[in-house]
Amino acid sequence: MAVVKHVSKRVLMMLAGYLGAVLVGLFAVVAIYAILSSLPNAPEYFSVVGVSPIAAVLVPPLGMFIYFLTIILTGMQTLVFALIAEFFSLRNALLHMVFGAIAAVAGFALIWSGASESPERWADMGIIGTAGVVAGLVYWLIAGRDAGFQRPLFERA
Repeated sequence: MAVVKHVSKRVLMMLAGYLGAVLVGLFAVVAIYAILSSLPNAPEYFSVVGVSPIAAVLVPPLGMFIYFLTIILTGMQTLVFALIAEFFSLRNALLHMVFGAIAAVAGFALIWSGASESPERWADMGIIGTAGVVAGLVYWLIAGRDAGFQRPLFERA
């Protein structure tokens, strides 16, 4: 019974970590675009992305749509990475950050299928990947530090 309780707790922590990481990752995308739009010779659409969160706040269904679209686009690859981390008890923060970047870029590639051939999209892929690194760190902080379906021999104090 203790094993079932521990595995259930880990699954809930994975879910909470993922939902929190997606939210922080979306904020990171906006922050990165806002910072980069202030640089000289930045593309014009960078400043538009900085204004879009205001629209998402003023129109909550739009914000929820963006949030759930991100969950749909990154859910499967993140589930695979999270299960790998749990089965093998991978607790390295850097590994979770790399997993986050890969999942974010893969989700972006689902929207823009020709993104890798388009030089204009390489900057976007880098920004999304950087936000994925931030999301991976948030996931590690919430769920990844204690990854592992097996019960630990001792509890952290």
